[in-house]
Amino acid sequence: MTPADYPIPAWRVVLDGKDLTTRIKPRLLELTLCEARGGEADQLDLVIQDHDGRMALPRRGADLSVSIGWIDAGLIDKGSFRVDEVEHRGAPDLITIRARSADLTHQMRTRRERSWHGVTLGAIVRALAGEHGLQARIASALASINVAHLDQTGESDVHLLTRLGQQYDAVATVKSKTLLFLPIGSGSTSSGAALPSTLITRASGDQHCYSLTDRDTYSGVRAYWNHKAGANRKSVLVGESGNAKRLRDTFNSEADARSAAGSEWNRIKRGAATLTYTLALGRADIYPEQKLRLRGFKQEIDETQWLVAKTTHTITGSGGFTTSLELETADSG
Repeated sequence: MTPADYPIPAWRVVLDGKDLTTRIKPRLLELTLCEARGGEADQLDLVIQDHDGRMALPRRGADLSVSIGWIDAGLIDKGSFRVDEVEHRGAPDLITIRARSADLTHQMRTRRERSWHGVTLGAIVRALAGEHGLQARIASALASINVAHLDQTGESDVHLLTRLGQQYDAVATVKSKTLLFLPIGSGSTSSGAALPSTLITRASGDQHCYSLTDRDTYSGVRAYWNHKAGANRKSVLVGESGNAKRLRDTFNSEADARSAAGSEWNRIKRGAATLTYTLALGRADIYPEQKLRLRGFKQEIDETQWLVAKTTHTITGSGGFTTSLELETADSG
C-alpha cells in the first residue's frame, strides 16, 4: 500500500458562523470529541499551535460547530458546542479550546426550587423542555408513569433530568435542540430514526480490554419507601434477596421505589461485562446508544450484543483518526 492509498481524515470547524478550517489546519495538534449517552455534556477539545502568536483567543460563550470524517467518505455533522474554557501556555505556545454541548444552556445548569404533585413523567419532561425552548421526545411507556410527588431542591434542571434518568433507567439528554427521555438501549437518534446495528471485526482495532465481573456479586436490589398510612418504612425487592444491594434514598411511594430498584438492577446486569475498544480507523458514524456486534475475539465477546456507552474521536495534526469505544452489554434481561 502506497502513502496515497491510506485514508485521510477530514474535519471542519466553524466559530460563530466563520469557517476556520483552512486557518487552523496547519496548526492543529489534536481534535478530541467525546460523546456521552447522558448525564454529561458532549465535549470538544482543540489543541492548536501558536508559535508565532498570530492566533486570537476565542471568547467564552462563542458557538463552535464541528464535522469529522474521511476525505473519501465525507463529513458527519457532530453538532454545536459553546466555548467555556480557553487556555494559552508555552513554550512552545499552545492554545487549548474546550467547548461543551451548546444545547445545555447556562439556564439549564442554574439551581432551582420547586415541586410537582400528581402529574405524569411525560408532563414533567415536556414542561422542562418547553421552559428551555426545546422539543421533547419521551417514550410512551415512560411518559405515562404517574409521579405522585417530586421535589427539585437546590438542583439544576440538568441534574434533575439526570436523576430521573437514573430512576427510570432512561437516557436523559439534549441533542439537536431536542430533550430525549428514552429507555437505555432503545437506540434511536433525536429525530426518532433507529441507529443501525453495526458489526466490527478484530482487524478494525488497535487495542481492546474485556472485563467480566461476577454476576453473583449482587443478587438483586432493595429500595425503601415511606408508607404514610402505616407511618413506617417498607421495602421492595427486584431480583433475589441473597445479597441484594440496598439503595440509600427513601422514596415517596412503592411505585417509585420499585422503579428505582429495577433501574439499578438493569445497570448492574449491563455492567457485568464491559469492553473498551480503540478503532485504528475512526468511525464518526458510531454514536452512544448504538448496538454493536464484534467478531474475531473470544466466544464470550462475539456472542454478546454490545451497547455503546461513550465514544471518543481523536484526530491528530499528523493525520491520524481513531475512535475509542466504551461498551456494555446491551441485554439487561
